[in-house]
Amino acid sequence: MDEPCSYEDFRACLRDLAQVNACTLAHRPTMHWLKQVAQTRRAHALHIVDVGCGGGDMLRHIEGWAVKEGVSVKLTGIDLNPYAARAAREFTAATSRIEWVTGDAFSYVPEQPIDCIVSSLFTHHLPEEGIVSFLAWMERTAVRGWFINDLSRARVPYYAFKVLASAARWHKFVRHDGPVSIRRAFSPDDWLRYLHAAEIDRNVVALEPWKPARLCVSRVK
Repeated sequence: MDEPCSYEDFRACLRDLAQVNACTLAHRPTMHWLKQVAQTRRAHALHIVDVGCGGGDMLRHIEGWAVKEGVSVKLTGIDLNPYAARAAREFTAATSRIEWVTGDAFSYVPEQPIDCIVSSLFTHHLPEEGIVSFLAWMERTAVRGWFINDLSRARVPYYAFKVLASAARWHKFVRHDGPVSIRRAFSPDDWLRYLHAAEIDRNVVALEPWKPARLCVSRVK
């Protein structure tokens, strides 16, 4: 998906990635963290920004939870690829109030400060220096905290994903990129190195594994 492709291929891939996230319960870690953050009283709607939002299934999940629980939120999805915002709008109900933005998150200047920054399956696409810059930017920018939901390197999920993707007949990009992403995923030592380079105190950050094959990094301020 990091290579040029048609909108139709990109959209089909995002559709199947949403199915992958549903099958692997990928929303659980982010929602678990967000529910804890949302318990703190606040004077305004909780502004949550999803960086590398893709087709937007994480934000739609958050919006559904917020409506059900009566939590006031402002939701923004940012992605560099212009196809992402287009697909996200097509996948999202017309009644939704999620804002889809095309551009570089580092250059995003919202009217309302960003309370929480989340990302899912985003950081493993970045070079090491990009991950360090992303961590430092989130630490500077997020008022309430940030959450990275990404993969951990693991042999069993690597082969299990190949079998599942083939059986489900997911898009060829998903069948290719899934195992590649697991191979280039993270270990706890990787994250400790990145945090040190970003000058973020390890003691204020949580590293937590989630099944299947997730390693999440979070900060609550």
